[in-house]
Amino acid sequence: MRSGMYLAATAAVALMATAGVALAEMAVSANDGKVKLNDGKVEVVKAGTPDTVSIIDLGANPPKVLAELTDIPNSVVGPPFNVALTPKQEIALVASNMKVDPADPTKTVPDDRLTVIDLTPLTPTLTGRLKTAVGLGKNDPPPVPKVIATLQVGKGAASIALNKAGTLGLVANRNEGTVSILSIAGKTVTVTGKVTVGGEKSGPSGVAITPDGKTALVTLDSDNKIVVLAIDGSAVTVTDRFMTAGLRPYPIDIVKTGEVAVVANVGATNGDADTMSVIDLKAQPPRVVNTVSVGMTPESLKVSPDGKYVAVIVNNGSNLAAKSPFFNAAAKLQVWARNGTQLTKSGEVAAGRWCQGIAWRSDNRTLLLQCMVEEEISVVRFSGGTGNSLQKVGSIKTKGGPAGIRTAEP
Repeated sequence: MRSGMYLAATAAVALMATAGVALAEMAVSANDGKVKLNDGKVEVVKAGTPDTVSIIDLGANPPKVLAELTDIPNSVVGPPFNVALTPKQEIALVASNMKVDPADPTKTVPDDRLTVIDLTPLTPTLTGRLKTAVGLGKNDPPPVPKVIATLQVGKGAASIALNKAGTLGLVANRNEGTVSILSIAGKTVTVTGKVTVGGEKSGPSGVAITPDGKTALVTLDSDNKIVVLAIDGSAVTVTDRFMTAGLRPYPIDIVKTGEVAVVANVGATNGDADTMSVIDLKAQPPRVVNTVSVGMTPESLKVSPDGKYVAVIVNNGSNLAAKSPFFNAAAKLQVWARNGTQLTKSGEVAAGRWCQGIAWRSDNRTLLLQCMVEEEISVVRFSGGTGNSLQKVGSIKTKGGPAGIRTAEP
């Protein structure tokens, strides 16, 4: 016979689902404990904290940490898309680009690990705001997610992309010029192969899959181009089509309708204004059709769930030495409104230093912004419109520098 607590929990969950309440909208933050920024120089911490993962309840107001896992290898190197969640939030994948060199603990060397984390104990979350609703006491321990697999993908594993069904994944391997192919069945992830997208030093960095699951775009940081992959079921092949958006294309994202992709061109960090480009995916063949100036070093970007906005973090010299003529004490978070292939700046707000990933809540009005130096994720409210549309309204401390973040894709 089912217990009264179970029946109460089931009834509460069903009621909230009927009411349209998001029970467990999660963000997963990968936090690098190995390195810190010391006056513009990235140094390995002698007695550093381990790499960690923070699982954040985005449905709470303000968002808060549900659970933390330690010893989950990850890295600040590469675009902060080294985290991915399957559509139903069953699992999270975390890639690790660099690890401490076993032969010299003052240095890092390329890593190839991909960690699979079971999130189902938190789906739906029965902690915090839902404890009273489902009959749990305030002091009852929260459910605990766990690591269920560690896989080897490729040297310098960086960005991860999943198809809309959550059955196929791609991992860009920055240090060997390849993309690894993943097969996903529920909580089981299998590495099924690799495709070569460039030379060993071409720097595959960002990867994104179109909503129809038939095409992927891979940024080659060192080769200054974007390669197009064709996907047919589980088969992934390199086409002869590539695009040139700007200097060092890095993170890339695609709107949920599949109309356009947006890529940030990170530049050379030498004081020049860098750019963000729009790729028209409806054109045959796809092509870059618009580029806007955003400022120095656009480290990351993320399209809003409704596809109407693009958030971009511009490091603005905040990761440089204080004596540099290009040093600034704060990065900038910008939001750009999208109208077709056109982008118009909607707002800008000062952030912390050496900032990394961005995540949107499904309301298209709340963002999470990672900053490495402060070891903090800022909660930012976006009012829409123009002018003073961005306001920091809270923060979440992390153990280690927050280096990559993702939610389940719309």
